[in-house]
Amino acid sequence: MNPTPYYFARTLPLSLEAAEARVRDLLQQEGFGVLTEIDVQATLKKKLNVDVRPYKILGACNPHFAHQALQAEPYIGTMLPCNVIVRQTETGQTEVAAIDPVASMQAVNNPALRSIAEQVRERLRHIVAQL
Repeated sequence: MNPTPYYFARTLPLSLEAAEARVRDLLQQEGFGVLTEIDVQATLKKKLNVDVRPYKILGACNPHFAHQALQAEPYIGTMLPCNVIVRQTETGQTEVAAIDPVASMQAVNNPALRSIAEQVRERLRHIVAQL
């Protein structure tokens, strides 16, 4: 039996750049901003001198939901923002994956977070589905 995935993913017939632009646009439409961006490929090359396929981590945040979550749980900032990855697969396609906030919040024993995480989950799921 497979465990419940902790992310939503979709493989696209787009370039990494085109997929990333589409993801950023959809995030904005759903009220998210990209607060952080990590170019994993460039970082690993610089720090370890290793070559990996293109891989970016976008730290997305919806201020409305972040505020609600912080009101319910002051330490929830350790789990924010919601990460969305854009990466090149082994076959040269582009995959986009977003964290499932309900799965990640299970570690926090605070029922008030469940409703917030479910709302964020639906928005992220919708974004991935629209790609």
